[in-house]
Amino acid sequence: MVASWLRREAREERKGAKGVEPQNVLVAVAGNSMDDDLVRMACTMAMKRKGRVIAINVVEVPRTLPLNAVVEGATVEQVLDSAVAVAESMHVEIEAEVVQAREAGPAIVDEANDRQCRLILLGLVARTRFGQFDLGKTVPYILEHAKGRVWVVRDDCDIC
Repeated sequence: MVASWLRREAREERKGAKGVEPQNVLVAVAGNSMDDDLVRMACTMAMKRKGRVIAINVVEVPRTLPLNAVVEGATVEQVLDSAVAVAESMHVEIEAEVVQAREAGPAIVDEANDRQCRLILLGLVARTRFGQFDLGKTVPYILEHAKGRVWVVRDDCDIC
């Protein structure tokens, strides 16, 4: 699928685009085993279209606290440091940021829109709810509300 998207982008570029318009890629990192692979994918896409990678880690703030309350810890910084290290090893420009929000879905969509990202990369760790495979609430929200492309990458599935 990635290869077909890259081939299509190359065809469109040959058809009439004189210059390559930079296309930014937003990747949501969450501190799980998929983060490094997602950042590598984002870097590959950004290099192809001369864009930047924007890595965000959304910290959901409970409604009992003010939105600007300090709730981030050392793990949040480690997640972003790891994403930056992966991008730098590939020589790709990356911007890493912690975003505090009530819910991750709207925060990711807003960041992608604000930074004019044409692609959002998300990782999905397989889980069940009531014995059924569950996407959670973030992925469906982003799929419904994002203006650009959304790629959801599922991790190895032990429950499938």
